[in-house]
Amino acid sequence: MKFLTDRMLGKLTRWLRISGYDTLSIADLEVKGEEDDFMLKNFRDRVLLTKDKELYRKSIKDGRKVILIKSDSVEGQMKELMQKGVKFQIVMDRCSLCNTPLRKPSRDEAIEVILREKLSEDMLKMDLWYCEKCRKLYWMGGHLKNMTRFLRKVEK
Repeated sequence: MKFLTDRMLGKLTRWLRISGYDTLSIADLEVKGEEDDFMLKNFRDRVLLTKDKELYRKSIKDGRKVILIKSDSVEGQMKELMQKGVKFQIVMDRCSLCNTPLRKPSRDEAIEVILREKLSEDMLKMDLWYCEKCRKLYWMGGHLKNMTRFLRKVEK
């Protein structure tokens, strides 16, 4: 599944990307004109996720694939999508910020980020992933425990 999300679903967008889903956010796109019209007419190969009831109604009328998200909490939003068959897991293949596919960095790319971000050079011994667009490194660090704990909570 591929998704397009409205502005009200930023945290859900990140979790979808972390879980390996190709997810565009209207907040990341350059839109001229009305955003709702843009979402209705573009990226029709994607399921539109929205909290906007009017946009949902227009999408249904237009025959667009759409899911109305009702919960205000990311946990609740994730549970709603899980009922629709979406699986949340930690997959390192998309940038959580921009949706670009991740790849293994070259040594020079890793060192550039390590120096820029003032990270330990010991990171070169870890499995790393790199976003070419954001020029950001990802790794399975201490935050993995928190993310895993949160996913267990959502699955209950």
